[in-house]
Amino acid sequence: MSYGETKVYFDGSHFIAIPHTVRPTKRRSKPIEEEITIIQESEIKEGSLQESTQEPSISLENLVDDKCIEESKDVEIKQEKTTRIVRKLTKKELFEELYSKYIDLKRNERKNKIIYEMLPYFKDKESCEVFVFNNFERKQRNLICRRVRMCRKANLANFNYFCTFTYDNNLHTENTFKNKLRTCLRNLCFRKKWKYMGVWERAPETKRLHFHGLFNIPDNNMPGELIECEDYNFSAHKRIKTYQNTYFNSRFGRSDFKEINTKSDLMNEVRYICKYIEKTGEKIVYSKGLPQYFISDIMDEDVVCTIGQEDRKLLLFDDFKCWDEGCLIGEVSPEVIEQMRKSN
Repeated sequence: MSYGETKVYFDGSHFIAIPHTVRPTKRRSKPIEEEITIIQESEIKEGSLQESTQEPSISLENLVDDKCIEESKDVEIKQEKTTRIVRKLTKKELFEELYSKYIDLKRNERKNKIIYEMLPYFKDKESCEVFVFNNFERKQRNLICRRVRMCRKANLANFNYFCTFTYDNNLHTENTFKNKLRTCLRNLCFRKKWKYMGVWERAPETKRLHFHGLFNIPDNNMPGELIECEDYNFSAHKRIKTYQNTYFNSRFGRSDFKEINTKSDLMNEVRYICKYIEKTGEKIVYSKGLPQYFISDIMDEDVVCTIGQEDRKLLLFDDFKCWDEGCLIGEVSPEVIEQMRKSN
């Protein structure tokens, strides 16, 4: 017995195949969400009665006199005004705003804050709590899916460097740094066959933006030179040796390149990136050409056993054969996987 057109991924220790199935599916219509009206009131102080010179201040009674108005050119009359901002949002959009607003709080404290602010838009507290709890579960499911997708992509990409890029104030602002680095990495992917995945992160104390990423850099396709530098690590409280790239240093400010030699090193860096998407909700940035699966026919003798819910997945031997439309490509290896069709 053979399994045709299976999707195969590597979970860090074993290859696992998902057999192809045909299920009649129907696109579900997206439910129309009810909009709510949010009225925000804010006081705008245009100032207070002041005089720019050192002379005594002029009262409002004196300002009635035309002569006094002409003589007091430097006097500013400022009043307090209240503005009302009317916004129309769905309850889900309001939840997303509040979730981002209180992202630094602990889970239960964040949940209570969101319930308190959303309570006026529900008929009772119970319905508000159910809505918030369901959306917290949705966020948790999405986070798990993002983490699984990231790990599968990382295990197939053969990353060989973990890099950090930070900008210099003399070269960039935060916006120009983000845009220029994206453009630079996109060009390197197209011209030099780079592949990467990473996350934008802010330093806890300084709130300075920088980029952490896993990179697959082919041999002889590294621009500039890697130079060894000695620097002080504030987390470890000691001096360490780092490798920086002259190309990125001259264009952005600072770069740190750390070589990945083993699967253990890779998983440590993957966990490091996962920490930011779990704590801050940051999105993972992917380059093109990072698949989750490769497509292969699987022979029955290459299957160890069935696993997963309802035994839908196949655990494969470490030396299973890769087939493409009836043609034997070879025993599984990075070179063979490169020749196989890919899928997300």
